Amino acid sequence: MRTAAIAIITGTGTKTFIPGGTKFRIGTPYGPSAIITLGRIGNKNVALLPRHGEKHEVPPHKINYRANIWALHTLNVERILATNAVGAINLKYQPSDFIIPIDFIDFTKCRPLTFYDDAPVTHVDVSNLYCPELREYLFKSAKKRINRTWNDAVYLCTEGPRYESPAEIKMYRSFGCDVVGMTGLPEAILAHELNMCYSTLCFVSNMAAGIQERVSTKEVAKEGQMIKNMIKETLVETVTNISRKRNCICSHTLEGARV
Repeated sequence: MRTAAIAIITGTGTKTFIPGGTKFRIGTPYGPSAIITLGRIGNKNVALLPRHGEKHEVPPHKINYRANIWALHTLNVERILATNAVGAINLKYQPSDFIIPIDFIDFTKCRPLTFYDDAPVTHVDVSNLYCPELREYLFKSAKKRINRTWNDAVYLCTEGPRYESPAEIKMYRSFGCDVVGMTGLPEAILAHELNMCYSTLCFVSNMAAGIQERVSTKEVAKEGQMIKNMIKETLVETVTNISRKRNCICSHTLEGARV
C-alpha cells in the first residue's frame, strides 16, 4: 500500500532529490496529480511532488493545486514541507536569504481555491495557516545553513505568470507584505482544509520590481541552483528530525468550521 506521512512539494530551482523511489500519478476528482516520487529519507516514507512538473512545464496559474493536495491526502500525508522562490519586497531581505513565512496575503484571481464548493458550507480558520511546529523545525534546520534565515515574513501570492509591476510592489509593501511569489496559494490553504500541517521554505531569488532594475526568470533559476544543496540539506534534516506524533492543532482544522 502506498503511504507517506510526510510530503515535500518542490518549485523553481529545486528538483527531485529522493534517490530511486517509485514514480506515479494519482487520479483525483479534480484531475490527475503531478508525478509523485515515493521514497525514503532516513526511516520515513516521503512523497515528493514537483508542482511545476518534472520538466518545469506547468506555469504557476495552471498548476492543479487541488489534484496535487488531494493526491497527497490519499497517501495519508499528514505534513507537507514546500519550497518557494520569492522576490523580496521588504528591504531587510536580500537574495539567498531563507524565509519561513508566518502569515500570508492572497492576490490570486482565477484559481480554484477550496475543496468545499458545496454543502456543508465550510469556513476554515487560517489564523495559523503555516503550522507552528513545522515552522520551528524548518527554522532550526535552515539557520544552520544560512545565518540570514527569517521566520517573521508575510508571504504575498500573485496570479502570475507575469512578474509584478513597480506600482503593484509599492502597494503590496504598504499592505505589510514582505515577500512575493506565485505558487504558495491556494496550495497551503487546500492542505489546511484537509487537516494537514503545511510550512514552506522560501528562498529570496531577487529583489521585487522597482527595487532592482529588471526581474528575470533566468536570475530566479540561477539563484535556486546556487543554494539548491542547502535547500536539500535543510529539508532532509527537517524530515529526519520531525517527531512522528503531531503536537499542533492542524489536525483539528475542520472542528467548528461547518455550518
